[in-house]
Amino acid sequence: MIEVVCGVIRNEQGCFLACLRPQGKHLGGQWEFPGGKVETGESPEAALVRELREELGVEVAVRDSLESVCWTYDRGAIRLRPYLCVITGGNLHPHEHERICWCAPGDFATLDWAAADLPILDQLRQQTAGEILP
Repeated sequence: MIEVVCGVIRNEQGCFLACLRPQGKHLGGQWEFPGGKVETGESPEAALVRELREELGVEVAVRDSLESVCWTYDRGAIRLRPYLCVITGGNLHPHEHERICWCAPGDFATLDWAAADLPILDQLRQQTAGEILP
């Protein structure tokens, strides 16, 4: 099983950062929370900091973890470990994605998400239910 991490980044308006995978790559044209594979000898938190720096040009503070998701794609099984993160520096730019957008929980269904991210969306909907957003 491949260990994968993703960053769940929320802005002050209560929206979450979604990233569109590039066409021609695995899951191209689908939205995801940014992240990537954990390298040998690397902690999940360190992997996430590295991946978000590479993919988005930002520095992050890794906060709480959400419930992991085990998923099997045609290429094999992954364990996706989502973490709540806060951007602490850098300039947000989609270096490895076609686009990025900020998405409110009520709008999650308007995007075509990668299957392994769907349980994370459910967790976020539950956590944010009843919140009054600015």
